[in-house]
Amino acid sequence: MDLIPKPDQVVAAAGNVAHTLLYGGLADLRPMPRTLIDDGELREVYHYRPAAGVAETGDPVLLVTPLAAPALCYDLRRGCSLVEHLVTQGRPTYLLEYGQVSFKNRALGMEHWVDDVLPDAIRAVHEHAGGRGVHLVGWSLGGIFTLLVAADRQDLPIASITVVGSPVDVTKVPLVAPVRPLLNLTQGKGVVTRAYRALGGVPTPLVNWAFTAASAQKVLTKPIAVLTHLDDTDYLAQMEAVTRFMNNMTAYPGRTFGQLYHRFVKGNALATGRMEIGDRTIDLAAISVPTLVFAGNTDGIAPLPAVRAVVPLLTGSPQVRFEVVPGGHLGMLTGRAARGTTWTAIDEWVDEWSRGPLPGKKTPATKASRGSIGSNPSRRYGSASSRALGGR
Repeated sequence: MDLIPKPDQVVAAAGNVAHTLLYGGLADLRPMPRTLIDDGELREVYHYRPAAGVAETGDPVLLVTPLAAPALCYDLRRGCSLVEHLVTQGRPTYLLEYGQVSFKNRALGMEHWVDDVLPDAIRAVHEHAGGRGVHLVGWSLGGIFTLLVAADRQDLPIASITVVGSPVDVTKVPLVAPVRPLLNLTQGKGVVTRAYRALGGVPTPLVNWAFTAASAQKVLTKPIAVLTHLDDTDYLAQMEAVTRFMNNMTAYPGRTFGQLYHRFVKGNALATGRMEIGDRTIDLAAISVPTLVFAGNTDGIAPLPAVRAVVPLLTGSPQVRFEVVPGGHLGMLTGRAARGTTWTAIDEWVDEWSRGPLPGKKTPATKASRGSIGSNPSRRYGSASSRALGGR
């Protein structure tokens, strides 16, 4: 709104206030309809039902949820939902989420997700979609899991991978959220380890607090933002949806958090391109499928240098493309600007690397020569530069 609001702004603001008071909010928070097709321990695989009058065509996309964050990240609200965008285009769309983590899951480590959960989900989607190659899209820690599985399991029917806001070099993250606020609780040696072992993990209230602390500035300025955008229905609806997302964090299993804490945060192991999982070392150089990497130009949790660090490690990928898009950690995935930036690039990427049904075992998704930079490398997204990197 202007400092001195125009008549139409006053009318719009009054309408938004009235609608909020009468109906409890402005955002359409109805989830996209979906059907459970596979499940297991902390594994739920859903297929989103086709949009009315739209036939499903092409390769399937599997959205990989990070631990602790709700799957709402992909289906934030109607009009600003990556799921809705994909489904209305006729794209076969699937989601992997984990359900509620409890104390009984405290012994599960990262190998549970890398060895079992994600591979089983990929196979379930592959079969359900008629034997087509699966395009993985992972946000935040979901992107890290996607990278590790793609490097470890060349036998899986993976057509391409897309990682969104996934920090690889933790030394380049000024604030390692949501872990850093937890680490700052004490400086005593071994106290963090004893704490998460005693609790069986990181419980939901602490995860909520950590994410709130990571975005403290936005929390403090939220009332001002609401007042200055009181006439902007879309803006206010987005804030409502993000608030709901923040209020639905889940817990970390104890052993998994311990591995992330010691290897990923303290040891910065993935910055070398290698990480120990179970009884072996996984090397990101073994990834043999096309890889699209997104960084947000205002992301404080996974800043550009921390995300870009993965590019020179992907020496086995036939094509690596790096894109800078507008938004913070969540905004780059499902912010209002993502509708014309991140989502458009994902559309192009999946179309470019779709091959149709795979006969038996997966074969490499492409014969493209290294050094290819993908389609439309000169695209610009808002105020951020768009970069496509290949040919290391």
